[in-house]
Amino acid sequence: MDLNPAQLDALVAIAESGSFDAAARTLHVTPSAISQRIRALETSAGQVLITRGTPCVPTPHGRRLVQLGRQTRLLYNEAARELHSASVAVELPIAVNADSLATWFRDVLKEAAGWSGTAIRVSVEDQAHSQELLRSGDVLAAVTSDPTPVQGCTVEPLGLLRYLPAATPEFAAAWRRGRSLDWARMPTMIFNDKDDLQPEVLRRHGVERLPPVVHRIPSSADFYAAVLLGLGWAMVPRLQTGDDLATGRLERLSRDLTDVALYWQRWRLDAPSLATLTDAVRRAARHNLRPPRRDAVIDG
Repeated sequence: MDLNPAQLDALVAIAESGSFDAAARTLHVTPSAISQRIRALETSAGQVLITRGTPCVPTPHGRRLVQLGRQTRLLYNEAARELHSASVAVELPIAVNADSLATWFRDVLKEAAGWSGTAIRVSVEDQAHSQELLRSGDVLAAVTSDPTPVQGCTVEPLGLLRYLPAATPEFAAAWRRGRSLDWARMPTMIFNDKDDLQPEVLRRHGVERLPPVVHRIPSSADFYAAVLLGLGWAMVPRLQTGDDLATGRLERLSRDLTDVALYWQRWRLDAPSLATLTDAVRRAARHNLRPPRRDAVIDG
């Protein structure tokens, strides 16, 4: 199979934009040129690589070539930058869960502010579901809770992000029944339907289903702000609470703790910019997260 870089660029542009016309605008060519490149690539591959529709999406074989195209583009841009091409930026697409982005990962962004010619593109995704973005080639690396490496990736433990149950003192007083809380009826908050932190705590207290009132707020900062406003109780990252527990703005509801193990998965790719990003992630994790478990899996 003869892989043409221009054809791979066309495939990646369609995957990212969703149409042949949009891909043509991205690459500054005509839609006809995009069609010709895709037809030639599909002929070389011997199979359909793009499902034509609204939007156009890569087939499973197409997704593998999209990943290859993105890897090739990264290496090309790094080489161009090293040859003093100021007009070329190296783009680093990564997936980070919202709670990490709102807390410890900000140290990574602070370092990235000093990287010349590097563009960070963050996809906010739950730590348990970011592997799909790695498999599809949409991101180069991801903060994930799964220690099993995606094919073509390495994985290393970062540490533990600790959560504890909290609410305002006024909210807790309203739902206290003697020495305990009315866990079965007390309004709770969840980030989205993938969020199992609150249901896990409820199960520990013998409650098998969510209470009648459940608030969904899919933004980490707004989620925490809603807890401070007394909307409900929730498991919140200890890193995010700052001095709110000490000053009494928040009250810890029970001794329950949940430590979520986080891992860094990245493509096996000898790219200096990706190595620089990985070093920054390691430093931020060491400084902010609890140490990883001794039996944590390290690959590669």
